Amino acid sequence: EGPSATYNIPLALRLTGSVDTEALRLALTDTVVRHESLRTLFSAADGEAGQVVLPAEEIRLDLPVTPAEEHTLDALLGAEAARTFDLAGELPLRAALFRTGAQDHVLLVVMHHIVSDGWSTAPFLRDVATAYTARAAGRAPEWERLPVQYADYTLWQEELLAADGERQAEFWRHTLGELPVEATLPTDRPRPAAASFRGRTHGVQCPPALHEALTRLARETGTTLFMVAQAAVATALARSGAGTDIPIGAPIAGRTDQRLDDLVGFFVNSLVLRTDVGGDPSFRELLDRVRETDLAAW
Repeated sequence: EGPSATYNIPLALRLTGSVDTEALRLALTDTVVRHESLRTLFSAADGEAGQVVLPAEEIRLDLPVTPAEEHTLDALLGAEAARTFDLAGELPLRAALFRTGAQDHVLLVVMHHIVSDGWSTAPFLRDVATAYTARAAGRAPEWERLPVQYADYTLWQEELLAADGERQAEFWRHTLGELPVEATLPTDRPRPAAASFRGRTHGVQCPPALHEALTRLARETGTTLFMVAQAAVATALARSGAGTDIPIGAPIAGRTDQRLDDLVGFFVNSLVLRTDVGGDPSFRELLDRVRETDLAAW
């Protein structure tokens, strides 16, 4: 695909009240220093990927401040979020502050997905807030040292796959054998030759009474609310013409060790949860199948 913003993760935060710009810049720098993933450069030589973790003393994050009007803010945020990263030559994180009034700002932080995921947002913001409080008071943050860094996780992965990789690969070869290459759901337009990444979202709300009933069903059947929702989606797809072999892609956090919870990094992965709705099972029978499939995959 070449240089692209497809894997940019933008996070825009509206700040109300006075903002100490220099304290905020230092707080962002502190957070980048704290998490090695955020100060890692990525390159490729002779087809081999490599990483370089920059020394902490070399990190100085810029925080440009741009005056903005409310009616131009979305365009400015969109343009900044769409700028591509040079992963071999610049940090995989950048920040910008847009001033919309004396007491109103919007902080935009853009991270590349190679070093971050959805879970990472909470520890990142928590660390920035802690560091900002300290820097605004004229001191460096005093936080506990992280027990591990992302590089430790990659070494664990290598050890795991060296010891158990073939068994895991065989499980997935069997589980995903003869899987259709494309979705079998009938569509109202041809599949494009290349992804455009244009799309929309459609939000739905689950009323409290329905949520309570679904949770009760999950408890009664020894499943989770996720499994109940997966079975419902598979049922709806099957009844819409997708057949009886319904593979559903689902994200998994990938943080299998508690020491990873406070790290900013790319841990998320995707699982294919193959749901067999053949034989006209009852919904509770389908839940038994989903439970067995999901637990094996996880």
